[in-house]
Amino acid sequence: MHLIQKSKKLANVCYDIRGPVLERAREMEAEGQKIIKLNIGNVGVFGFDPPDEIVRDMIKNMVNAAPYSDSKGMFASRKAIMQYTQQKNIEGVTIDDIYIGNGASELIVMSMQALLDNGDEVLVPTPDYPLWTAAVTLAGGKAVHYLCNEEKDWMPDLADIEAKITPHTKAIVVINPNNPTGALYPDELLKKIVDLAREHQLIVFADEIYDKCLYDGTTHTSIASLANDVLFITMNGLSKNYRSCGYRVGWMVVSGEKKYARDYIVGLDMLSSMRLCSNVPGQFAIQTALGGYQSINDLVAPGGRLTRQRDLAHRLLTGIPGVTCVKASASLYMFPKLDPEIYPIEDDRQFAYELLEKEKVLIVQGTGFNWIAPDHFRVVFLPNSDDLTHAIERIARFLEYYRKKFGTEELAMKKYGPVRQEKELRVV
Repeated sequence: MHLIQKSKKLANVCYDIRGPVLERAREMEAEGQKIIKLNIGNVGVFGFDPPDEIVRDMIKNMVNAAPYSDSKGMFASRKAIMQYTQQKNIEGVTIDDIYIGNGASELIVMSMQALLDNGDEVLVPTPDYPLWTAAVTLAGGKAVHYLCNEEKDWMPDLADIEAKITPHTKAIVVINPNNPTGALYPDELLKKIVDLAREHQLIVFADEIYDKCLYDGTTHTSIASLANDVLFITMNGLSKNYRSCGYRVGWMVVSGEKKYARDYIVGLDMLSSMRLCSNVPGQFAIQTALGGYQSINDLVAPGGRLTRQRDLAHRLLTGIPGVTCVKASASLYMFPKLDPEIYPIEDDRQFAYELLEKEKVLIVQGTGFNWIAPDHFRVVFLPNSDDLTHAIERIARFLEYYRKKFGTEELAMKKYGPVRQEKELRVV
């Protein structure tokens, strides 16, 4: 028989969060080895449980969840989402502007399939959540990556955005709060992005799945609340704020200037109908989640578990010679940088493999987020403090091995001073 090949549409598609390094980790686990996983924001496996009232409501309504719902979602669930958009000061949203999906991921793919023809361009941040680049590519489009500037706390570079707009550009993706950097964008910056979208008639796709994972008293502004004369597609869901990843509950809201987008909305309706509906048990969680006690606020408050673990991870990472890191203002991640003089890495996926093999710690390399150089990696700070400390100690030990391997230990001492003692690293 002839070999069966994957589609050529997948040639430039990657999702290294669940990629080849993870496959090797699974093989090692099957051999009985214990792996510390810092690769994915799967909150439930780290002891972050969904609110009890969500679970109870889903169980209570399970007997009513067997039939299909409306293809866009149950009325009561969409009504709760509509009210949430009102709380976020997004004007003009009706029930019909809301689509519920099997997580925001399904809706991201759907939104691109409905929009793009071959050769159309979408501006996507670098680093990005890689599903956005993959969704653009699978739809026949071209993801054009605009720079987020690490020296300015990972804020989008407006000049770079504007320089990359062409006659083929259809939209811009704004991930705020940002995964993988943990950045939170101020209103002034968001308004300037809206100005560019207005000037060049771009759709703004807003990924706001972490809009409640906020630290240090910060607040989040939905970019769709800043204008009515630009078309906005806003993605959100229960996965992170309500620790309900496996329930697969996300939503998409169309707002702003809709009258010129009627044909696109017909396309969204068509694709929504083709998948019949999203899972109904999960839809029963939405009204309770959005209207109930917001326990996420306790986790991100000063002294809350997520805040403590963020602070710990940042302190330990930046205590390693040659490692710098912008402290996350939001989300569940940080994106530390490895000084390329100290760590001359040519292939950061291979770097992640070696870390896994030597220290049994699983990370995602920076290029897995479409970053431009092999000098970053993403850390998830969800493990409890003891496990997080242990994991970063292993990373520190591996990086010491790397410095010795490349003969950069002396240079590291000159640039960054002596290595912290283990007992100093363990201070929580």
